[in-house]
Amino acid sequence: MDTTECEVAALIRDALADPAATWSLGGFGALATFARSPIEPTTRLDGGRLGLVTARGGIAFHADGIVPVAYETAFDGAWSHAVALCLPEEASGVAERLVLTERGPDGGAIRPRDRDAILFDAGLGLTQAALCLRSADPQTLARLRADCGKATNLAELRAPTMPLDRVVLAARGRIEVFDRRSETGADAPFIFADEKSLRGRRLHAATAPIPAGLVPFAHLHPAPSLIRDGASTVFRPDRHAAFQAILRRWGDPRLVALKSALQGGAPLPEGAGRHGRMVAKVVAAQSLAGAGEST
Repeated sequence: MDTTECEVAALIRDALADPAATWSLGGFGALATFARSPIEPTTRLDGGRLGLVTARGGIAFHADGIVPVAYETAFDGAWSHAVALCLPEEASGVAERLVLTERGPDGGAIRPRDRDAILFDAGLGLTQAALCLRSADPQTLARLRADCGKATNLAELRAPTMPLDRVVLAARGRIEVFDRRSETGADAPFIFADEKSLRGRRLHAATAPIPAGLVPFAHLHPAPSLIRDGASTVFRPDRHAAFQAILRRWGDPRLVALKSALQGGAPLPEGAGRHGRMVAKVVAAQSLAGAGEST
């Protein structure tokens, strides 16, 4: 590994070790999330992939080629933070299928026992990831094969009635949500798919300052530094300081410099743009929370 690749691997590895961090992988309008309970049994991956597997799901990355982009977003007087894991446009694409399509055995499955199970691309037409269904059950395979060539029912993706796993694949990573049809809870891996958002064919939210030429395929959501629980709000300076270090290393240098200037009392420059105005809102929210001195 070169120096940058080692840094990317360290960023991913450190975040995987924190049960308060959450992950998403996919495209705008359809994705999988990975989360876990602090007491949940977890196994780290080997064989060159960075990742974790639990009884409910798994996540895996190859660090080479990934470009992290860290940023903060303000909302309702508060803020959140994230790291988009991006690839160059020419390296990020997948086959943009528009109907349910059989792909064959999932040789890259996180668990060895799943590598003979059959993958079906749901045909959502995402640019940077494929949302798939996977099963080894003969009856389920027969039903899926009978539906090949048709549009996929998004409700079945979100809450399947058949015994199957849901797998989101990108060029440098995957999240698997194992067959647990009655599973719920904030820390459970799940699938999100929204028809209206998919129709927009966007690569990322407009609030994310993704540089031109890069496409995000996954997001790391480090443990939040501002926690709202009903009427109470708790600020975690340790988490805030940890993300500011990530922001300085992986954020857009122009926005990082703007944030520093605004914290020092400089006015927002004219023509700062959408993302510059967002930085100003973040600075204001963090100042109210007493977070400015930690940046």
